[in-house]
Amino acid sequence: MNKALRSPFNIFASHAILLTYTLIALFPVFVILINSFKTRKAIFREPLSLPNADSFSMIGYQTVMRQGDFFLYFQNSLIVTVSSLFFVLLFGAMAAFALAEYRFKGNALMGLYLALGIMIPIRIGTVAILELMVASGLVNTLWALILVYTAQGLPLAVFILSEFMRQVSDDLKNAGRVDGLSEYTIFFRLVLPLVRPAMATVAVFNMIPIWNDLWFPLILAPAENVKTLTLGSQVFIGQFVTDWNAVLSALSLAILPVMVLYVIFSRQLIRGITSGVVK
Repeated sequence: MNKALRSPFNIFASHAILLTYTLIALFPVFVILINSFKTRKAIFREPLSLPNADSFSMIGYQTVMRQGDFFLYFQNSLIVTVSSLFFVLLFGAMAAFALAEYRFKGNALMGLYLALGIMIPIRIGTVAILELMVASGLVNTLWALILVYTAQGLPLAVFILSEFMRQVSDDLKNAGRVDGLSEYTIFFRLVLPLVRPAMATVAVFNMIPIWNDLWFPLILAPAENVKTLTLGSQVFIGQFVTDWNAVLSALSLAILPVMVLYVIFSRQLIRGITSGVVK
């Protein structure tokens, strides 16, 4: 690495830039959190001030816990998000490994076909997806959401992971074959650990849209027992009256799991994004 890139000034500048971007990104989250602990009047009168003795209120959280089954909504969102990410990473990694490892006629065409989902939004096919779920008897089930989100995340997963898997040493894989390892063993024990940063990148990029999505839960799973957190929070938003205390409290609780998972994946995410940038 160039010595100039490792100078104290450049290191300080890079950390300062990263801190600035982090603060800018977290500012809306901060505003939501502080306003969730205020009275309704204080939210509109002083939205950027911290809660004090006069403005502090837990009414929003009390409303969230009292109205609707918040913990069930949270559980449904967690099941859908984790299950979808598992299938996206598993099937996406397997397809990417096949495209990167095996050269066959139509390899490039197959890769292009699998990547088309990045350019074509899945919501265009909402009507056809709904008809398919009705015919399959999966409406108002969590499986309907898991299948849709898995299909939605696979194109990006294949596109990113295939590029990383092409960088895995062929000598390492061939040594495993000489030692008698099966292709599945080579894939799970040799290749996957080396592309862990890319896996974390794919997980983060898919996690947030799945967790925050309202469209497909509203269309495919609107029943009370399978509502997700985002859909369940809409009960506080009316056509004429909106309970802002409850809305902000629900959003604050919904943010926490995403923040925790982001912190867990952040180091691998940064490694995955910056891999190969500096030689």
